[in-house]
Amino acid sequence: MRGVRQAPGVTRGLVLIGLAAVSWGTTGSVMTVLIARAGASPLLVGAARLWIAAVLLMLAARTTVRVAAPRDLRRCVLMGACMAGYQAAYFTAVTLSGITMTALIAICSAPLMIAALAPAALGERLTPRVRFALGLGVAGTALLVAAPQGMLELTARLVAGALLALAAGLAYAIYVVLAKATLARLAPLPLTALTFTAGAVLLTPAVLWTEAPLRQLTLGWPWLLYLGGVATAGAYAVYSLGLRRVPASVAGVVTLLEPLTATLLGVAVFGERLGATGVVGAVLLFSALGLVLTPRAVSRDA
Repeated sequence: MRGVRQAPGVTRGLVLIGLAAVSWGTTGSVMTVLIARAGASPLLVGAARLWIAAVLLMLAARTTVRVAAPRDLRRCVLMGACMAGYQAAYFTAVTLSGITMTALIAICSAPLMIAALAPAALGERLTPRVRFALGLGVAGTALLVAAPQGMLELTARLVAGALLALAAGLAYAIYVVLAKATLARLAPLPLTALTFTAGAVLLTPAVLWTEAPLRQLTLGWPWLLYLGGVATAGAYAVYSLGLRRVPASVAGVVTLLEPLTATLLGVAVFGERLGATGVVGAVLLFSALGLVLTPRAVSRDA
């Protein structure tokens, strides 16, 4: 990007990515409600959210998906595989190592992996500002999300869950890098629609293999519609719009708004306590975001 002439576009990109991250921050609470009230399996909920998002996005993009070139279609299938892999790895990790450890590892590792992949795959410069912001953001997320008393005793089950959480972070990072590269040729809406359709199709066999009863979903359909329509279809659509204007490495930092939103929601709605460590983590996260949430800074770092 050149100077500040592109600042308005950068500002829109940062705002869109921030909105997507805040929306993603609500998914943990919605998932908790669905699992508790409807007894739905996490993997079934993950597949259902992809299918709802795929249908809505394909309806919205029905006149534009036809113009996708074969190369872009192959790229979208690969991105869909990443999205399906993320859902499967993440929710399996939750059953092995719990929500806290899984969220901590997946959320912290993804921005680092994006930053590692972006220079070679996208030609982005990983500047000292972005490196420092990543360090602050990951440290803040660790303090915000971690429950140290539950992470001291390592077992084979916890290690397997941790490895799957890392795999989920890697799948998401690859998705972001591929999306950033493909957005140069394909508009955000058809890209997102094709990606989630592929992801839903690829994840379905895993759900059928687990034999999860579909009737579980009928008890929590309003929450499921929000999860698939707003926090998935809407969030990823606006994220893709923002990613078109912002470097992938910077987007990785901004999406750390997700754990911050999830934590604040837990405090405000569910009565969870933040504690001194959590407050320090929140301050570090806000500091990291402050380093990249200015159009001038992003223009220099692009």
